[in-house]
Formats: sequence, structure tokens, C-alpha cells
Amino acid sequence: MVIWIFRMLFILIMAAVLFASLTSASIDTGVPIFWFILGTGLIMGLVVILIDLFTPRKRLSALAGVFFGLLVGMLISWAFSPVVDMIIDTWLTKWVTEEIRPDVANAIKWLLGICVCYLTISIVIRTRDDVRFVIPYVEFAKQTKGSRPLVLDTSAIIDGRIVDLCQSRLFDSPLLVPRFVLNELQLIADSSDRLKRNRGRRGLDILKKMQASTVIDIEIDDTPIPEVDEVKGVDQKLVVFSKHCNGRLTTTDYNLTKVAQVREVDVVNINDLANALKVIALPGEAMEVKIIKAGEESDQGIAYLPDGTMVVVENARDKIGRLMAISITSSLQTSAGKMIFGKFEKYIQNSNSHEKRSFEPKPSRAGR
Repeated sequence: MVIWIFRMLFILIMAAVLFASLTSASIDTGVPIFWFILGTGLIMGLVVILIDLFTPRKRLSALAGVFFGLLVGMLISWAFSPVVDMIIDTWLTKWVTEEIRPDVANAIKWLLGICVCYLTISIVIRTRDDVRFVIPYVEFAKQTKGSRPLVLDTSAIIDGRIVDLCQSRLFDSPLLVPRFVLNELQLIADSSDRLKRNRGRRGLDILKKMQASTVIDIEIDDTPIPEVDEVKGVDQKLVVFSKHCNGRLTTTDYNLTKVAQVREVDVVNINDLANALKVIALPGEAMEVKIIKAGEESDQGIAYLPDGTMVVVENARDKIGRLMAISITSSLQTSAGKMIFGKFEKYIQNSNSHEKRSFEPKPSRAGR
């Protein structure tokens, strides 16, 4: 959007300079100076617009900002000024008289300066994500530690836990949602399968919730990137996009995590983060749980912690619905999550008084 506004501004400035030059320039006898200035301005403007539209958007490392682009444009224009004077004095003596040569030269210099500045600033705007500015023997690099964006994929948005993580201020980095991820989310929401449709709508609701939050800094990125457009598949696009913007890919997809790690892209897997934050259960510690259902073995009962961790209790098959104290015997980390094994110790008589802490582990004697 910014680049198109800049293009319209360029056209208006070109038209204004042409109008001012044509009204102030005198016309020699039999010499169409009016058409010469008009044709020169139109051709230069058309050439610059075509170069800007059809030049491939390459990543550059020699631009630092719009002011730098303007400075380079003015410097180039100043360097071309003697060339313009030389061309007029050498090749246009038959058509341009000596009296009006300064007016023609000034008009062409102004038009040339506008065109060059337009090109340099346009290139800067299109390559604003390139943060490296290199000068011979001197190198300036943007400090990205602590501010690298988190690139969200569809699974992370639908999962929804990223909202709580950001609202808890665990992450202070901005969130980026590429346009192709939003398109995939919309396709899922429009799916004929009811389960997929519900997941897609949930993802759109979560995205809307994050945009409405004053704590979360989220942006829908519409920047066209040739490297991303060339690859097929949303997963491959995410990897290339994350590498291009120097971001950290945030997902719950195990396979995507492995692919990104192979491509040397930093990944934040929400499942791994959740597993790291789970309660550490050491053998010998006491824990209060409520038996929910019977286990696979004849004497086992099953309970769950608030984070979804399954607790297998020996000698608790006939104690469904009862709140009890157990002693942890072991724990097991599997691909599906963490499992805790314990054995029945005693009932908790006053269940109401212990309801709020029934799922919290008690410290062991060694830790007291």
C-alpha cells in the first residue's frame, strides 16, 4: 500500500514539474521545444515506472532507510548534471538555441533527479526487511536478540495456547501471521468436514482475539517475497518465510519442527514448552488426586492432573470418584505426553477443604 501511494506521488510531482517547465520555457522559431520537453519527461517517467514494476524484488544489503535512498538519489542526480549539460551542448545544438538551453537543461535535471530519487526510495521500501548495511571495511548489523518475531503456523493458531503465553508476557516478541497461513486457515474453516470446519473457525476466533488484545503485538504480513512464492506447500513456505524475516517458527507440528531444524530455522514448539512446564514428579513424593476411571490392569485406577498428565494408581480400581493421597513410584515420558505411576496411601476425608489443592504435588521430605 505504501509503495503505491509513493508511485502516485511520483506521478503528481512529475506532472507538476513538467507543467512548470513548459510554461516557463520559450519556444524558438520553428523548433518544437514544447514537444521536446514534454516527450523527454513522459519517456523518462514511463521508463522509470516500467523499471520499478518489472524489476525483480531482490534482497539487497546496501540500503538502510528512506533517507539513505534519498541521499543516494540526490548524489546520483548531481553526478549526472554535467552529463546533461554536455549532451545538450554537443548533440542538441541544432534544436535548442543558446538562449533557452539553461531552461531545457534545468527541466531535464529536475526530471532526472525525481526519477533517480524515486527509484532509490522505491528499492529501499521494497527491501526494508534487509537489515544489513555494508560499507567497505565497516559493517553494521541490526541487533535482533530479544526482538525476533514469532511466525505462527495454522496449528499454533488453532491450538490457542499461544494467547495465554503472550498474555502472561512470557514472550515479548511481535507475532507474524503470513498471508498464506491465513488463507489456509480460511480454507479449513470452509471445509465440508465438520471437524475441520470447527477447527478452522476456532483458529479464526483465536486470531481475532489476539488482534483485539492490547498486550499482544500481532501483524498479518502481506509482503510479497519471491523466494516464498517459488516454493510449494505451506510448510515449505513457512520455513522460507521464517528464514527471510529472521523469525522463530512457532508450531505444534512435530514433523514441521524437524524440517525447520534441518533447514537451520529456530523453532518454538508449544508442545515441548508445555512439557517443560509440567510438574516434576519425583519418586517418593506425595500427591492428592481424584480417581476418574478404571485402568487397563485389574487393580489400577486412572486420574488426571489439570495439565492433562495421566496418573496411574495401583490398588485404586474400586475407588472411582474418591479423593486420595498417593505416593509416586515412577514417571514415564512418552510421545503422547507424561505418565505418572503411584500407589494408594489413604483417603482424603474432607474432600471439600482439599478440592482446590487436590491436584497439586506435595514436597517430599528431602526437599523440606
